[in-house]
Amino acid sequence: MRILGIDYGDRRIGLALSDDGEKIATGLPTLERKGASVDLTEALSRVCREQGVARIVVGVPVNMDGSHGPRARLSVEFAQRLRESLGIEVETWDERLTTAQAERLMLAADLSREKRKQRRDRLAAQLLLQSYLDARARSRQSAEGARQ
Repeated sequence: MRILGIDYGDRRIGLALSDDGEKIATGLPTLERKGASVDLTEALSRVCREQGVARIVVGVPVNMDGSHGPRARLSVEFAQRLRESLGIEVETWDERLTTAQAERLMLAADLSREKRKQRRDRLAAQLLLQSYLDARARSRQSAEGARQ
């Protein structure tokens, strides 16, 4: 099953896609926001159809104390709109610090400011999806171990 990871932002939507085995997250081209209906009905619908997406994971930037601020609430609302419009299973995932982690990785790779700007959202989506995939793999391993 292929899973689409989404880093929902004010200006851009970072995307990442899992492989069929749900082991590796790969970044996809970032979408420039054009308005909620365009984001949903055109671009994301097309990506899901073309890539055979069966589940979507939307990152929610939870505060360090576990609370949901305005940005997190917008992400949760976006996830709900996706559920209603695309008819695909949609989950939310704590993406705390993924954008900061993406920035640190790109700084360590000595990317220019312009290249970091171009890649930040894609890498954040890739990091949040990889975190989700890793957690699912650990959960499956625990369940298998409990059955033995």
